[in-house]
Amino acid sequence: MTYYVPRGGLPGQDELTHDRAVFTEAYAVLPRGTMRDIVTSLLPHWDRTRAWVLARPLSGFAETFSQYIVEVGAGGGSERPDDDPRAEAVLFVVDGAPTLTISGVTHQLRPGSYAYLPPGVEWSLRNGTDATATFHWVRKAYEAVEGVDTPESLVTHEVDVALQTMPGTDAWATQRFVDPLDVRHDMHVNIVTFQPGGSIPFPETHVMEHGLYVLEGKAVYLLNRDWIEVQAGDFMWLRAFCPQACYAGGPGRFRYLLYKDVNRHARL
Repeated sequence: MTYYVPRGGLPGQDELTHDRAVFTEAYAVLPRGTMRDIVTSLLPHWDRTRAWVLARPLSGFAETFSQYIVEVGAGGGSERPDDDPRAEAVLFVVDGAPTLTISGVTHQLRPGSYAYLPPGVEWSLRNGTDATATFHWVRKAYEAVEGVDTPESLVTHEVDVALQTMPGTDAWATQRFVDPLDVRHDMHVNIVTFQPGGSIPFPETHVMEHGLYVLEGKAVYLLNRDWIEVQAGDFMWLRAFCPQACYAGGPGRFRYLLYKDVNRHARL
């Protein structure tokens, strides 16, 4: 498996300032070139760690989730990673071999590892190797529903999750890490894959908010009225009902990590 991993750095003074970054009322694009050393953040109770904050709840921006790319240096990590008791999380590893402990049970992770952490669960993460470890961290305030249980924790790997193709095509498929019919879950974080020539053949417009991080390849993506070229390492935010479509022209496959909020009534 191939996953893009940001390394930071800073462009030289002879580089052009222009890039594809754009922020609109309906969508935002953060190209991989925006993920530099000077825009990283530190997190409380994490040591030898920095994070690129891709999305956060904000008026006119992400409303339901936050998303980070977290880089943990050798020996770094946290025994107290998140103090918000409402927060559920998905971790997806793209580099290195961090160790995740959930309720006293230890899991050795590697690139492609996926973990779901329900709200209130006790967890910690450490990088016991000499190399950095990098993972995506998607956080959401869990929307509890009377009579519906909270999901249990889950640790798996993408090689163990089948590709489910869309009707009538082998060029567009999704790896769903949790059962889409399980209404205990109020968010899904999946991997979507397009083979060269694959497309979303109509403008999707729906209630779900999206965060998309391109793990591999390149494509052109319809965001509201605009066709935007995107590539590995780019992040896209789409507000609810923003029209979207995709054409993956190749030469290789196009893959992204996809967040969406699901399975709940619209709040009134």
